Amino acid sequence: MSAPLLILNAELYAPEYRGRQDILIINGRVVMTGTSIEAQVRLPGLQILDAAGRKAVPGYVDQHVHIIGGGGESGPASRTPEVMLSDITSAGVTTVIGVLGTDGTSRHPESLLAKARGLEAEGISAYILTGSYEVPLRTITGDARRDIILIDKVLGIGEIALSDHRSSEPTKEEVKKILTQARLGGMLSGKGGVVQFHMGVGKNGLQMLFDILDESEIPAGHMIPTHINRALPLFEQGKLLVQRGGYIDITSGIRAEDGFSDCIKPSEAIKHLWQSGMPMERVTMSSDGNGCMSVRLPDGSARQLVTRLASLHEEVRAAVLAGVPVEIAISVCTANPARANGLYPRKGCLAEGCDGDLLLLDDDFNIDTVIAGGRIMAAGGQVLIKGTFED
Repeated sequence: MSAPLLILNAELYAPEYRGRQDILIINGRVVMTGTSIEAQVRLPGLQILDAAGRKAVPGYVDQHVHIIGGGGESGPASRTPEVMLSDITSAGVTTVIGVLGTDGTSRHPESLLAKARGLEAEGISAYILTGSYEVPLRTITGDARRDIILIDKVLGIGEIALSDHRSSEPTKEEVKKILTQARLGGMLSGKGGVVQFHMGVGKNGLQMLFDILDESEIPAGHMIPTHINRALPLFEQGKLLVQRGGYIDITSGIRAEDGFSDCIKPSEAIKHLWQSGMPMERVTMSSDGNGCMSVRLPDGSARQLVTRLASLHEEVRAAVLAGVPVEIAISVCTANPARANGLYPRKGCLAEGCDGDLLLLDDDFNIDTVIAGGRIMAAGGQVLIKGTFED
């Protein structure tokens, strides 16, 4: 357990703006915020960090990361390796949710679970979703609901592929049953019980999810379609889902500068949704970090597009610089995904009782310091704590 940490003079966003505050973290949890805390406490081994001139925001909750690697769509050589701890923390992520993705054959949910436990031992919070692109689901216990109820790290199901050429083409009835498994598993375990849907650019878009809402009693809040910014028609459908109580997840790693064409820049998507008066608490953003998509080139070769966790903060910063209020911009990857996955208020906020996960941002809104569970993981732009097998 890390030593007590007192952060002084931070401009606190909890994510709501709280003004200049001190933050006291003991045993990995925030126990006090306020002013003049230093004069009130006497703790042996207390570390003091003066954050004057910096903003304190909750650590990012990245709900969609390929922690044991992604890709493989151009053969075994195109598989990305496992993510390293420093890749996560240097991006400002203190809570990660791992997913399998396309390959549910040579990669397994058991390996995903083991990696999550390893990352937690190295110093961050890590969870997983059970399943992959395909239906029937790949699970650990043989049943997705049992996975959610019985395995602490399993928060929900995903990512199930819809409207994509890599989808297993699940029927509407199959998707209904998956959503029901997630809902009941979440209810019986106190978790979010959500289903993340990998959305392609197929002609049907989100229509199956709308049909399920029309025909069943399944609440929209259990649906999180991701990659919603990959095409304008999909994005427009996503706005309708938000209005019906569902979530939509913007992928920060889907950008023109990263090789994705016909997409909406994530920061511009956030700004548009905010200016349109959408209920922003239903909007999340994740990185799809360490994922990989093969793009076939005219000469028949393939280009591998690898998504980076660092894109998450890059797009939060771009949204703020574009005029989006800080509280809104940071909520899409802090409080909102924490609520969606049943992790709030321990995650995604900075208040008494929350985990001591936070970022300190400089005047230019760059990440200066990353703290996970009260432990300083990076400072001054340098990673201080590395993973087990990092140099």
